[in-house]
Amino acid sequence: MPFNLGPMEMILVMLVLLLVFGAKRLPELGSGLGRGIREFRRSMKDIQEDVTRQDDPSRQIQNPAPRAPVPPPAETTRTQTEQSRQTARDR
Repeated sequence: MPFNLGPMEMILVMLVLLLVFGAKRLPELGSGLGRGIREFRRSMKDIQEDVTRQDDPSRQIQNPAPRAPVPPPAETTRTQTEQSRQTARDR
């Protein structure tokens, strides 16, 4: 038994819970607690898999493809911007 509780203590705890929460609320609390525990285990498993995947050198990309350099903006773009500024000043 958890926490060294005997059968009589467990029955007493169950009766107190029944009186405090009521018969309708206890199943809802139990199912919510179960969903929370499952979600916690699932997220712990996902984190553990991520850490294992990062530590495993066979799963890492050895030589990623180089990225193409970003071309500088075209000269026409600068000219158009300068023209729009000139037009705004003239107004």
